[in-house]
Amino acid sequence: MAFFKDFKSFLLKGDIVNLATAVIVGGAFGKIVTSFTKDIIMPPIGMLLGDVNFADLKYILKEGATNAAGVEVPAVSINYGNFLQMVIDFIIIGLCIFMVLKAYEKSKKKEEAAPAAPAGPTQEELLSEIRDLLKK
Repeated sequence: MAFFKDFKSFLLKGDIVNLATAVIVGGAFGKIVTSFTKDIIMPPIGMLLGDVNFADLKYILKEGATNAAGVEVPAVSINYGNFLQMVIDFIIIGLCIFMVLKAYEKSKKKEEAAPAAPAGPTQEELLSEIRDLLKK
């Protein structure tokens, strides 16, 4: 039972919960950026480059064929277009994270630069005022 209790306390620590949340949100964010790159950015770039679809870019090492038994053997290729797509996704994700972190740092600097609230009377000053009022 101690094992399960320790495991439960480990899972419910703030750091672990925050990390799990970040992984889930990061995965969803990655899918959004991948879709943005693949469906919005790459088609115009492909059109500018002469109707190139990056997903179709590949270097064929061995053509596909049909063997003697009639089974089709697929082609062997290096799919560098997909690799380029992933590199562009990575750059865009990095740019987005950079912008979010810059905005976060800027907001932190504003919080630090904000003037502190005026200090109220100290405990000693309050006690002195009470003493003076009681004397009257």
